[in-house]
Amino acid sequence: MPSSYAAAAAGSSSRNTNRKFTAAAAGSSSRKPNPTSTAAASTARPSAPLPSPAPKPPVVSPSAVSDSDPSSYSSSGDEADLTASDSATASVVSAYLSVAGEGADLSKVGIFLSSAARRRSPPCLICFDPIRPSDPVWSCSSSCFAILHLPCIQSWAHQSASGAAVPCPTWGCPKCRFAYPKSQTPTSYLCFCSKTVDPAPDPWILPHSCGDVCGRRLNANLESGCEHTCLLLCHPGPCPPCPAVVPNAPCFCGAHREPRRCAHQRYSCAGKCNKRLSCGLHRCPVNCHDGPCPPCAVRGKHKCECGETMEEKLCSERVFQCKRECGGMLDCGKHRCERGCHGGKCGECPLRGRRTCPCGKKDYPKLECDAEAATCGSTCEKVLGCGRHRCPERCHRGPCDETCRLVITKSCRCGGLKKEVPCYQELTCERKCQRLRNCGRHACKRRCCASDCPPCSETCDRKLRCGNHKCLSPCHRGACSPCPLMKTISCACGKTCFEVPCGTEKNQKPPKCSKKCNIPRLCRHKLECRPHKCHYGACPPCKLTCGEELSCGHLCKERCHGPISPPNPEFTLKPTRKKMEKHIECTPGTPCPPCKEVVLVPCFGQHLGQERAMPCSKWRPFPCQNLCGNPLLCGNHYCTKSCHVLEVPLNQPEGDPIASVSKVNALAEPCEHCDLPCQRVREPPCSHRCPLPCHLSDCPPCKVLVKKPCHCGAMVHAFECVFFNNLKAKEQVKVRSCGGPCHRKLPNCPHLCSEVCHPGTCPSVDQCMKKVNVRCACNTLKQEWVCQDVLKEYRNSGCDPKEVPKSQFGVGLLACGEDCKKKVKVQDSELHLRKTQEKKSPAVEVANVPKRRKRRDRGQEVEVSKFQEVKTYVLRVLLIIFLSIIIAAGLYLLWKGIFRLSDWMNELEEQRARQRHPRGAML
Repeated sequence: MPSSYAAAAAGSSSRNTNRKFTAAAAGSSSRKPNPTSTAAASTARPSAPLPSPAPKPPVVSPSAVSDSDPSSYSSSGDEADLTASDSATASVVSAYLSVAGEGADLSKVGIFLSSAARRRSPPCLICFDPIRPSDPVWSCSSSCFAILHLPCIQSWAHQSASGAAVPCPTWGCPKCRFAYPKSQTPTSYLCFCSKTVDPAPDPWILPHSCGDVCGRRLNANLESGCEHTCLLLCHPGPCPPCPAVVPNAPCFCGAHREPRRCAHQRYSCAGKCNKRLSCGLHRCPVNCHDGPCPPCAVRGKHKCECGETMEEKLCSERVFQCKRECGGMLDCGKHRCERGCHGGKCGECPLRGRRTCPCGKKDYPKLECDAEAATCGSTCEKVLGCGRHRCPERCHRGPCDETCRLVITKSCRCGGLKKEVPCYQELTCERKCQRLRNCGRHACKRRCCASDCPPCSETCDRKLRCGNHKCLSPCHRGACSPCPLMKTISCACGKTCFEVPCGTEKNQKPPKCSKKCNIPRLCRHKLECRPHKCHYGACPPCKLTCGEELSCGHLCKERCHGPISPPNPEFTLKPTRKKMEKHIECTPGTPCPPCKEVVLVPCFGQHLGQERAMPCSKWRPFPCQNLCGNPLLCGNHYCTKSCHVLEVPLNQPEGDPIASVSKVNALAEPCEHCDLPCQRVREPPCSHRCPLPCHLSDCPPCKVLVKKPCHCGAMVHAFECVFFNNLKAKEQVKVRSCGGPCHRKLPNCPHLCSEVCHPGTCPSVDQCMKKVNVRCACNTLKQEWVCQDVLKEYRNSGCDPKEVPKSQFGVGLLACGEDCKKKVKVQDSELHLRKTQEKKSPAVEVANVPKRRKRRDRGQEVEVSKFQEVKTYVLRVLLIIFLSIIIAAGLYLLWKGIFRLSDWMNELEEQRARQRHPRGAML
């Protein structure tokens, strides 16, 4: 590999360390080019002198692009993205091919790389839908490199190859019309370099690419001698020219050699070609050129081939023939040469050799060349001009009559008419052909057509997919070709524009123009507003504050609502989608709205913290949600009316801050009158209310009788509320005691408390000294224990005394003796005797009583009599016989009908034969 090519490869690979288009064709537009890679490429250039200085790579302006620019189809983007993508593309192209020179190939590479850097793909030219990164696509491999949907191009190829009346072996690209054979119809989704099938979408690489090195051959022409491959990552569009250096590249004439780039190794040295021309006498005087040398242009006098005439001719035209006949004697010595000017001998006499009569049936072997052959007298029988009949005349000299007058039965070209006419005459009928032409829409209408209908001569005139134009091609089958026209979409001022295919302009956004809007403002801030860029429609409203003084004294704080310039109707863009317009409170060009300065307004009752913030234009007094709260005349309660304007009472001194307004206020109303009972707490406190209405003096003592039970609950005492509440706590306990024994039940045993009526728990809870009768389990033994010992015994045995019922208290604490066992045996023998007596006297069963069946078995056990079985069998046999008779009758009738149909058809054939041959029928 040459050193310069390795340097360019190193410069390109340094930018692609992560196998991503970082600052390259498929990278993000916000990334910047790597300066180190450019420097590496520049330092690795060969030291050999180059023929021309390294020009800068062409940078395509986004405002002027051709129809092959994919970026021209997309909507305008941010200006920063455009600048970044153009600089990135320029750095990639300059690092990859620093001295390639300007050309169509390099400009196209820059266009495609700029579009890839901006991540914008054109719409499909067949369906006009945008091409998404996840859609399978196909890319044209010819000069246009158009990107289309894979299903769309497959349908296009199928319709182009099989849509016409005669199947076509090729189909063309919808954009450049490059002809592909039917075998190259795309069947799979490939990346741009065709190395990966169904490339997975990756947000870090270019859509529809594999992310690997392209590797395509830079020069597809095998005779060019270039064997290098593309070092860019998989990309759309053409590969850049080969940047490798050939050390001894010969010029076209081979006289000069110098180091050249591989893509430009075929060059002219600007010297004379000096190659020997085809004449073999002179050398090429043209400067060093590609291809064969031109014909020799040296003029001179040259003889013709026969040598009789001499004319001035070009050296390349020195061999020529004059216009006179030769006239030389043939080798027979009797006839002269009838050819024109020629070189060499005249040749043998054509009349020598085998001689025959004119029809060729009789030979004359010894006849001289100057003697005329006699006719044989038989029929000529040479094939006439019609090619089917022979000449009926006798052997004659000269050509046969070309007009065959033999009368034959001919059919017209369409086969609709048969007639006897001379053979030379062509038979045509007047019937018009009704077959459809190759377009499939119009009838042939040609008289007497022989099924070779000519192509349709009318114009297709169908509306194209763009919706703006009609198809001007001849009438055809299948889908029409895409509209070849381009539409220009410009900004409002018309200085920035780009072209898109016709029909896609409705889905495109206008370009963003960096020029300033030149429409002057009409509001009062025309000197303070910041200038804005070119735009469609009316100018945006002024964003400054209005600042005019209102009648209330405040300044208007709304956005400027002065007049604005109307939109330019020539460049008004019609939106394709309805967008929700932002709500603007101030309509442009209207007076200032009411003042919206927020002020605090107190309520009617001037309650603290109930001030309400209101716009200045909507100021008004209001009642708050609180109650009035003004003290009533009773001195104990407050006004429970809702917030209202207070009326100054007559007995209130002047200057009292309670009153909110004076008596003059028309909205003032008096507070309510207190009708509530006394709600004071009595002294001493009690739960009884004062019977007097609301008053300011002390309440009278409470004389209500209070019922209090004694401590044990045996009796109830009645006390006056004042007397009982004035006693101390110890005195209240002493007064409530009944003085008798406590009637409360002890918690652990079934006995009552033996103490005097007392408050709290009973003291003898675990020291009950009453006697309890303790028995054994069979109630045979009996003893008297103290209740305290019974409780201890229960606790020792692990039983809770509270769970023992009162009737079983003390039972089972004594162990059974021998007397208890004897009583148990006597009881068991009596029980055994009672069981044997019960077995000897069983219950008498009622005979002849059928058991009741279960409900689910009632309908299943049904006996069928023999008569019913015979009846069922006979009915089945009769039914089978009846069906057999019906089938046999049907087959018989069908057989008879077929024979009758055959006889009827034979009669029709005989009638038709009689109509065709009436004479034979009469005989």
